[in-house]
Amino acid sequence: MDTGLENNGQPPVPTKYLDYMGFWEGLDEEKLNIQKCGSCGTFCHPPQPICPDCRTIDRTWEAVSGKGRVYSWVTYQDSPHPGFKAPFTVVLVELDEGVRMVSRMVDINPDDIETGMAVRVTFQKVTDEMVLPLFKKI
Repeated sequence: MDTGLENNGQPPVPTKYLDYMGFWEGLDEEKLNIQKCGSCGTFCHPPQPICPDCRTIDRTWEAVSGKGRVYSWVTYQDSPHPGFKAPFTVVLVELDEGVRMVSRMVDINPDDIETGMAVRVTFQKVTDEMVLPLFKKI
């Protein structure tokens, strides 16, 4: 799978903040966990300390389908970091569960990406301790 990562460059790796641990633990098992309010059932991404709808602190994590549609995207022609080989595409995906997530698009020519295109999550282990969610066309 061509992910756009340079073999000789170290890609930037996100920090695993405590409030996101349900998300990271899911990725380690190749599951896309999204925070969900235990009171009203509203999904929330990125995770927040309280529910944006009912304002409770009753938070849970739920594995979601990982399917969605491209809401928007940008293709970088120049690399903002030596760990990424340009061109590469970053997408804003609206998951079927209603939340939006920023990630990378893989295994597609950037010229073939369209708004509304159906995508699904795929997983890439980037270090011994880090798995990232990426998206590909269905």
